Amino acid sequence: MIDWVTNRSLDWNWLGRNAGMIGSLTLEHAILAVVPVLVAFAVSIPLGYLVFRTGRAANSVLALFGVIYSIPSLALFVAMPAFLGTKILSPINIAVALAIYSVALLVRSVVDGLRSVPSSVKQSASAVGYGGLRRFMTVELPLAMPVVFAGLRVVTVSNIALVSVGVLIGLGSLGQLFDTGFNRNFYTPIVVGLVLTVVLALIADAVILLIQRGTLPWARGRRAA
Repeated sequence: MIDWVTNRSLDWNWLGRNAGMIGSLTLEHAILAVVPVLVAFAVSIPLGYLVFRTGRAANSVLALFGVIYSIPSLALFVAMPAFLGTKILSPINIAVALAIYSVALLVRSVVDGLRSVPSSVKQSASAVGYGGLRRFMTVELPLAMPVVFAGLRVVTVSNIALVSVGVLIGLGSLGQLFDTGFNRNFYTPIVVGLVLTVVLALIADAVILLIQRGTLPWARGRRAA
């Protein structure tokens, strides 16, 4: 049985002594997780629309994205320098890999959202003179956004967790706390890393939910009804 006091497995004074480092790692973790999501969101909307427009072929394309998402994160992190020409320790490797994962998930959410739009609504929009692009931007996409936001929340939380895996190639932000704790048999950094990762995920999820409610008030009203 581990002697928590003797082995100093928990030392809360460690927090005060390393507050600056912990704050820096937390900020780095948040940036590495959120930036790929923003990039993926901008890419996935038009890409998802194009996939949706392929009709029956969309399922095959989505299956391909599913295969991409199934690639182990560590393998993708390590492979990035070969494609990007970056150094193995460059944060760009993690950012690009997470952007790829995010696109793979978000495209499906966009397609599912567009599929959820009733045909009668689209026919009505066309009947009053809406062209394809205008109908997509002002009718289909707004109606699809609740599904897209649901996917966005999953992607964001997933990214926050995956960033920690980068510690295995010398990065990882909060993952460095896990590495330090396990290597030194010192549990305080591990607990701090876990708590901060969960807190970041909860904050990010809450922010997305607030944005969703602010930009889609009609959807909020429909759920309340």
